[in-house]
Amino acid sequence: MPEGHTIHRLAQDCTAAFARTAVRVTSPQGKFADSAALLDGTVLTTADAHGKHLFLGFEDLHWVHIHLGLFGKVTFGPTPAPPPTDTVRLRLANGTTHVDLRGPTTCALITEPEKRAIHDRLGPDPLRPDADPAAAYRRISRSRTTVAALLMDQKVVAGVGNVYRAEVLFRHGIDPYRAGKDVTPAEWDAIWQDLTELMREGVRNNRIDTVRPEHTPEAMGRPPRVDDHGGEVYVYRRTNQPCHLCGGPVATADLAARNLFWCPTCQKR
Repeated sequence: MPEGHTIHRLAQDCTAAFARTAVRVTSPQGKFADSAALLDGTVLTTADAHGKHLFLGFEDLHWVHIHLGLFGKVTFGPTPAPPPTDTVRLRLANGTTHVDLRGPTTCALITEPEKRAIHDRLGPDPLRPDADPAAAYRRISRSRTTVAALLMDQKVVAGVGNVYRAEVLFRHGIDPYRAGKDVTPAEWDAIWQDLTELMREGVRNNRIDTVRPEHTPEAMGRPPRVDDHGGEVYVYRRTNQPCHLCGGPVATADLAARNLFWCPTCQKR
């Protein structure tokens, strides 16, 4: 599932391509056809993101709410666009660009109050200017749930997925099984600041890189990571490979139906 930086990057790209232009809106697959007909020819005014939720704003306060889920994909291309396949749930097009949405968990036309309700049930997003990290810490500091599980709970922190979860805990030497109530305010402030900086870099580069300069392949004289998920990381999907810091094997386990990655030496209990 795409993490929050991907959704914020999509919001930026949609704004750059379509904002303040009349947009042709269609649903070749047919599942969004009635809503597409209402929006067709109207002006796309803005795009917004909160966690893993993307919102495309049209004039008269209509919003298209998109959640990609596990299988959703968004592709951009120039116009004239090729004939769409019948898997395209939503196509937007103007005079220069088209974008196709396939396989989302959610693609729905919603009102402003419905959009607000989605924001209200989500935790603070490190990439949003209105984020309140103290609100997340209030929930974390009262919980006996593991900090690793809490970071993946979108009601606690919105936008953090499996990669950022594993990497930020490693970068701060925190055992993923530590209870939320045992995370100190200073540790949480450092985690939040780090998430903000890492995810902003993810938006800029459209990929996740989490290793510090002294641990890059060039600095360490090691081969670069080869993985479909992108850039250089410390522990994510590096099971049994040597830790870049201590040389010990990276561990993995199942936690809340997701794979957890950590270094037992560098992240002691």
